[in-house]
Amino acid sequence: MNNSSQLDLKKLQRQPAAPSKVPRHPLRKHLLTRIVIPGAIVGGFVCLLLVTAGTQFMPSYSVTVMPVMVMESVAVPTGARLFQTAGWVEPRPQAINVAALAAGVVDELLVVEGQTVDRDEPIARLITKDAELLVRQSKANLAFRQGEQARCEAELKAATIRVEQPVHLEVLLADAKGVLAKSRTELARLPYLLEAARSAEAFTRKSWEGKQTAQESLSNRSVQQAENDYVSANATLKELAVREPFLKNEVESLEQKVAAVQTQFKLLLEENRQLEEAKAKVNSAIATVDESKVQVEQAELHLSRMVVTSPIHGRILRLLVSRGTRLMGLETSAGQNTSTVAQIYDPSQLQIRADVRLEDVPKIHNGQPVEIRTASATELIRGTVLQSTSSANVQKNTLEVKVALIHPPPNVCPEMLVTATFLSPELPEEADNQTQVKRILIPKALVGSSDESSFVWIVDDQQRAMRREIVLSKTSTGELCEVVSGLNPTDKLIVQGRESVSPGVRLKIIGEDQTLGVGR
Repeated sequence: MNNSSQLDLKKLQRQPAAPSKVPRHPLRKHLLTRIVIPGAIVGGFVCLLLVTAGTQFMPSYSVTVMPVMVMESVAVPTGARLFQTAGWVEPRPQAINVAALAAGVVDELLVVEGQTVDRDEPIARLITKDAELLVRQSKANLAFRQGEQARCEAELKAATIRVEQPVHLEVLLADAKGVLAKSRTELARLPYLLEAARSAEAFTRKSWEGKQTAQESLSNRSVQQAENDYVSANATLKELAVREPFLKNEVESLEQKVAAVQTQFKLLLEENRQLEEAKAKVNSAIATVDESKVQVEQAELHLSRMVVTSPIHGRILRLLVSRGTRLMGLETSAGQNTSTVAQIYDPSQLQIRADVRLEDVPKIHNGQPVEIRTASATELIRGTVLQSTSSANVQKNTLEVKVALIHPPPNVCPEMLVTATFLSPELPEEADNQTQVKRILIPKALVGSSDESSFVWIVDDQQRAMRREIVLSKTSTGELCEVVSGLNPTDKLIVQGRESVSPGVRLKIIGEDQTLGVGR
């Protein structure tokens, strides 16, 4: 090989670059690449983590939710047949339990099932012997109490006379005045009696002394007689001398007695007390008689309740007792069905209980016309929707709807199977030119009201509580109501726990409500 063709490897060697005129600082490059940039990345991650964790640890409320019901239906003319379902006839609003108001044993049943009865017509009769004895006993007690009242009234009459004409006090006062007058007379006679006694004493003393002087010529008997006369006269004088203070005391006492009787005659304290006591006795006797009369009325009422009567004009649905059955009446220990004799209903007030599929529930409105047919009646029966109940059948996926019968035929009875055809109600004017009607339905139980407006609680996109104002339609479908504006088909309503939430609070959804919010 030629030497000129050989590659000069020295020419391929990279020549070192010329040194920069401005030298770089090695410490600044180290801080930027190894500390600042990694620190910024770590700090952003930490902030994001803190925001996420803070959201998770914020307090939340556990609630259940349910979606709104969106129904689309084709607008049909008024009176068109919407759907058909089966139903059963029952009394409206329900059968009446005819109960015995008194305890007893059934002695006789006076009606049979299906019989038409008038108001107050006897249905059953209980054994009355005990009730009759109770009436007799209460009447006897009343007669005794009336006798006591008559005796108390006689005492009151006598007490009244004693107050109005206190003759007994007049007699007592007259006696006291007479005794006082007699004592005063004796006191007035006392000086004259003393003077006479002194004279008699002086005379008998002189006579005795004279006979003692002439004792030899007189007999001893005459002398002794003179002495006795003197002693007697002297004793009479002494007795009259000490009588004066006693007579004065006696006169003073009699004067006080007369004054006391006069005061008693003026005040009549004892007589007024007896009068008030007699009045109290009469009032007590009257109250006792009234109580006895009430007892008689109660006993007679108890006796009348031995006959169980019909409360209305109607038809016997079923008999619940037989002869010999014991009824508890109105006793507090009685059970609910221990006094019911029969069930009765008004044939002109009937309704049907129809099982409506859940997909047909939005087509129902209160007052909606219904056609009813049954095998026991050849003619068509008209009816109107009363309301939808809250009783749903999970197995059949249906909801009970009550339909009132208009002028039901006499041969239609409760428990009969019927076929109900629901007709379309009168459409609103704005729906006349529409072929599709979209309706949003929600449970009435979830609707709140304030300041003449309605609202519901919903969950927003960030799982927070929101209070949404809504406008309801005037038409109603039992437990459901139609929302004209304010809700979207995708909104979810808060069901359980809505009472404790407030706008903006964070929510924790624990499940969907399966009861349509009924009864909450």
